[in-house]
Amino acid sequence: MRYQCVLLFGAPGSGKGTQGKIIGTIPGFFHTACGDIFRSLDLTSDMGRIFWEYSSRGQLVPDEFTVKLWKQYINGLELINQFRPGSEVLVLDGIPRNVEQAKLLEDTLDVRKIIHLQCADLAKMVERLRRRALKENRFDDANDEVIRKRLVVYDVETKPVLEYYPEQTIERIDATMSQIRVLSEIVRILVPLKETIDKEHVADGEKIKADSTAAIAAMSKA
Repeated sequence: MRYQCVLLFGAPGSGKGTQGKIIGTIPGFFHTACGDIFRSLDLTSDMGRIFWEYSSRGQLVPDEFTVKLWKQYINGLELINQFRPGSEVLVLDGIPRNVEQAKLLEDTLDVRKIIHLQCADLAKMVERLRRRALKENRFDDANDEVIRKRLVVYDVETKPVLEYYPEQTIERIDATMSQIRVLSEIVRILVPLKETIDKEHVADGEKIKADSTAAIAAMSKA
């Protein structure tokens, strides 16, 4: 079974992390950010050591490792019943990071919607990143050169993911609006999607029940 999911998309500073955390508090939705998974790694574990080998050299973690780590993390949450795929929609932030990751996750994710937070005002995004870096004591990220590099990486590696998925799954929202206005637009998109997914789950459950009843009846006749 593939996870029903919504992708939060946008350049650094577009506000997708903030919106994702808020959406994750809404019943029926479960938010996870790839960056948070990396930051929670035990660096003495096998996965943690592999991650440190790359990050300590300033290199990007390979796609296969990122996807494997993400799958293990989600499976663990499912096993302890913290994430319930039968009733919750995954809201993903930071993964897939590029087209290769999207391909590797094809057998795991059923991408129902992509929320693309667009921000044509480059100066506004840079200012947001500076404020966030200072607030979170990530002073290196407040450097203009670092910010420009992150924006270039997004344009080159991440933005092409939008072309991998069908156009009809993409919903575009102006990220320069106030946070509450952006949230309102996202909720407007998510409510009918969740209702549709819930109806599909009910229909699937009824089909399974009918198939089981038919199988039992056939066995009794035999």
